[in-house]
Parts: sequence; C-alpha cells; structure tokens
Amino acid sequence: MDYLTTIGLEIHVELLTNSKMFCGCPADFGGDPNTKTCPVCLGHPGSLPVMNRKAVESTIRLGLSLNCDISPRSIFHRKNYFYPDMPKNYQISQYDIPLCVGGCLDVEMEGYARKVGITRVHLEEDTGKSLHVGESGRIHGADFSLENFNRAGVPLAEIVTEPDIKSPEEARAFAQLLRSTIRYIGISDGKMEEGSLRVDANISISAGEELGTKVEIKNMNSFKALQRALAYEEERQRKVLNEGGTIVQETRHWDDAAGITHPLRSKEEAFDYRYFPEPDLLPVEPEPAWIDELRESLPELPVARAGRLKSEYGLPVEMVSAIIAEKALADFYEEALKSGGDPREIAKWIAGDLAALLNEQSVDISGSPVTPAYIGELVGLITKKTISGKMAKDLLKETFSSGKSPAKIVKEKGLLQIADEDELMSMVEKVIAENPEAVEDFKNGKEQSLKFMMGQVMKMSRGKANPQITSDLIKQKLS
Repeated sequence: MDYLTTIGLEIHVELLTNSKMFCGCPADFGGDPNTKTCPVCLGHPGSLPVMNRKAVESTIRLGLSLNCDISPRSIFHRKNYFYPDMPKNYQISQYDIPLCVGGCLDVEMEGYARKVGITRVHLEEDTGKSLHVGESGRIHGADFSLENFNRAGVPLAEIVTEPDIKSPEEARAFAQLLRSTIRYIGISDGKMEEGSLRVDANISISAGEELGTKVEIKNMNSFKALQRALAYEEERQRKVLNEGGTIVQETRHWDDAAGITHPLRSKEEAFDYRYFPEPDLLPVEPEPAWIDELRESLPELPVARAGRLKSEYGLPVEMVSAIIAEKALADFYEEALKSGGDPREIAKWIAGDLAALLNEQSVDISGSPVTPAYIGELVGLITKKTISGKMAKDLLKETFSSGKSPAKIVKEKGLLQIADEDELMSMVEKVIAENPEAVEDFKNGKEQSLKFMMGQVMKMSRGKANPQITSDLIKQKLS
C-alpha cells in the first residue's frame, strides 16, 4: 500500500551568550561538573530569575531570519515536571504566547523546493545533563546516574515546524539549512556533537489525507543519524500497518549503533506539564524600533545567497548547497571569484578537493593555508593548460602543506604541462610501438586501451603531458 509520510521537527538551539538565561553563571561549554551553578539555576528557595536581554535579542534575530512575526507581547511559563536534570523541578519556558510565530524556510531539493512552515520559535532555559552509568548507557538498566547542572539554565531557543516535511531526506536538508542560518546570524555554534543543536522528530504515515498517529524520536546527534532514524521508523510503521497493527503514540529512542528505535515512554501532552505563568518574570514587549534595528542587522541569509549564486553563476543545486553551508566558506568562494576564473570550476575545487583536505586535517576554512587567491590561481593554471587536472590535485596538496602559491610551486619544480605536439607525438609513437596488443584492442573498439596508452604517455612524461592533446594524437596516429 502507498503511504504518505509526514514529519515535523522540534529543534533546540543553545544560544551564544556569556551568561545563563536567568542568572550570571557562565554559559560556555565544558568545565568541571557542577562548577557553573548558583542558587538561581539550582532553584534554591528565595532566589529570583533576571532575564538575559542578549538571549531575547538572539531569538528575535532567529525569528526574523525564519520570516516569523515577532509577538508584541509574550510571557514565560513554568513547565512542571519531576526529573533529575531539572533542579527546580520546573523549567521556565514559553507556552501559549511565544516570542516568534508563523514563518517558513524554503528547502531546495534536487528538482524541487519544499516550503516548511515554522509554527513558533520560543525561548526557554536548558536542562542539566544526565550520565547513566552502566552497560546500556541509558536510564533503563543503569547502575546509577550522575547529574551535571552546568548546562541547566543555558538560554535555549526551540524551533517547532509545521508537519510539512515529506521524507527523511527533506528532514535532513531542512536541519542542515537551519543550522547554516543560525550560524550565519551568529547566535549559536550549532555543534550537534556538543549538544548546542539538538533535533527531535515527529513522524507518522497514513494511507489517506488524514494524518496518522505520530511517534517522537530522540537521541539523534548528527544529520546522518536524523535521516537514518526517520528512514527506519518510516519502514517500521509501514510494516506494522501492513500486518494489520496500530501505531502507538509514544517517544522512541534512536540507537545509532544498532540502527533501530526503542520505545522510551508514552508521549506527554501539554496538560501533563501543568503550565502556569511564571510569577517572577515580567512580560517581554520588544519595541518596534528595536525589532527593525535587528532586522536591518541581518546578513544575507543562506536561502537568499543560494538563489543569487544560482542566478549569477549558474551553479547546480548540490554545488550551491555545499558552498553556502557555512558563511565563511561562501565568503571564501566569492573572494576566489575575484581572480576571474570560471565560477563552476572554482566551486568544484573548493567544495571538493579543498574541503576534503580541510576535513582530513580538521582545519576550518577560516584557517585554511590555501587562500581564495590561490584557488583562483590554480583554476587559471588549468584553464591555460599550464598544468593538467591530475597535476592540479597534487599541486593543491602541496600548496596546502607548504602555504606557497600554486604558481610559485610550478615555477620552482618545473611542473609546466607539455603541450608541444611534436614532443608529445614522439612519446605517442614510442608507446604505440611498444604496445601492439593495446593498438589491436583499440582498433577492435576497446576504449579501455586508449586509457592504457594515455597512461603510458603520462608515465613517460612524469604526468606533464596534456591529456586532451595526447588523446587526440593517439587517435590521429591510429586512425
């Protein structure tokens, strides 16, 4: 049976502020357990919260980036629940009147675009971190649990999407685009491995237009894990329905090593949390002039930048997505374009070979020893046929390790490509004479023999032979 998949995401973003949401404790990552706490974030009797203006500003900037309306008046609530990672036994959050409402984000897929609605963006405080000690690493089966409250009270923005996502691939693309957006506007580092970006997913499948029973999935700490978990859960629900069973509304835990989800607990409803207005905090009423000022301060965002790069330089979707993923990478690309090189070739070298070298050495683009000018120079050398594509790959590696410009290395090592036809023809004739079987195979229509003979010429020329001229000369000689 054909089923319709429906996915909604809840994404938590830890905001980059010096202090926590309602107290002066440091909000940075790491440190010895329970050293960044005070009576306010530990919920001691008589302590009072004071709102962090920077966190409110960051959330408004996020809402504006997602095309949301900024509420003229929003309030905080107490979300009551009893769990060890929340020392107050309640979390200060926003319930029915969030800071940002409505909005959307357009996700470019291969061949189509998906407009994902944003239900709300609200502000709250983070919880502490639990460490379950035991073989399973989970609360079930743990010998005991330890609590680190350093994270408790860190400002947290939660983005809730409409159920507009139709596949695990779209969910991954949306989450990646959202992370790019928050990094462009500088409100979070978006590091999933450190928990500053956390994604929960709700997924349901149905045979008709009416939505099915949704299941929430937690514990996905990478974009790949998000896609894998949703793909597994999509297939699991299909199997249940095909066998005549029913889907239970619940929260499930993603086991990345096993590649499956496990039941965690029944899904809570809003009334389970007994929300009521936070009596110790005033409403948030941002001035319209302040909102306008924040809107004007936003940089060119990933969606807009992607559209401009596609229209100005004709780059394909996949290449654009790779380039705009990080603001620093997109800035690097546009700086490299000043060399006058072919935009597609420059994008290909940045998103391909250079990105691989940076990843291999764990170096950020901002610290790359290969400058934008060097990339432009490299592409120029290839365009002018001064060097071959294979030589360029080796040249880029040497530029990366030495910091020298490609042109300087070419000059120092005498790496100029051989393009002289007479010189190349003498090599071609020698290869043809020494490989009669390959010549016979070529005449019998075996294209692989041409690659073999070209390889022999390359070997003879130490990789300096112009590939296109060499290929033409071999064909000419054997025609």
